[in-house]
Amino acid sequence: MENWKRNPRVFWTLGAAPSIWLLAFFIIPLGFLFIMSFSDKAVIDGQVSINEYDYLTGITNYLRAFDPLYLSIMWKSVWISALATAFCLLFAYPIAFGICFAPDRWKPLLLLLVILPFWINLLIRTYALIAVFRTQGYVNKVLGVVGLGPYEMLYNDFAVIFGLVYVYMPFMVLPLYATIERLDKSFLEASLDLGASQFQTFLKVTVPLTMPGIVTGIILVFIPCLGTFLTPDLLGGANAIMIGNVIERQFKAANDWPFGAALSFLLMYATFGALALRYLFTLRSKGDGV
Repeated sequence: MENWKRNPRVFWTLGAAPSIWLLAFFIIPLGFLFIMSFSDKAVIDGQVSINEYDYLTGITNYLRAFDPLYLSIMWKSVWISALATAFCLLFAYPIAFGICFAPDRWKPLLLLLVILPFWINLLIRTYALIAVFRTQGYVNKVLGVVGLGPYEMLYNDFAVIFGLVYVYMPFMVLPLYATIERLDKSFLEASLDLGASQFQTFLKVTVPLTMPGIVTGIILVFIPCLGTFLTPDLLGGANAIMIGNVIERQFKAANDWPFGAALSFLLMYATFGALALRYLFTLRSKGDGV
């Protein structure tokens, strides 16, 4: 009997529809934006056109992205994203560890609680945070009972970082859980039996063995945080503009698609760089690196 897995008709039958979908709604639009990033608005009769473009005119948009104004916004976006990622890792590691060592009958329920926020629209969750942190919100009401506040918790970097941690925490918990679940617990027992403390065992055994999950979680959280625009727009306002907000405004309010496309691809190049670093790290962890 012919092996159905090697039958090309099976491949084309199962792969044609998703391939066409990816080509039509991902590859082609992405290619158009890539060309747009090297283009400029057309000048017609001495005036800059709104909807006409001169394609493939040069790297002007990329050079414009290195203006000090945009560099400062990019730097702010990087450190806000880095802080949010660090807090996600700090809180997600004990959560993932606790789920792995929980009784088997509780693990499905605990994992369900982790992914439960995905069932609620991001916009609704963000507005819920506004209700929690506003001047007359729930947090200030609780603080008022003990004579504290009210405090201004919205429209600043704190609100943005908290919102990013709240939104992207599951993306850190799940890869950590998958890595810790595969961890050979005998290594931990051997380390303790040989006289290492709990803290030494954690630093010298647990962390190195779970590093693939840590790196994956950092990538899954940091990159979306870097490009987000909804959370800083609603929770940060004008005081916490990130590069994602700049890109969104180029495509909408400013109607400057070439510059918005260039900024978008700069973030994509950073993504490729992060994935390349992860690949090199994986090679080194397997002993195949230089």
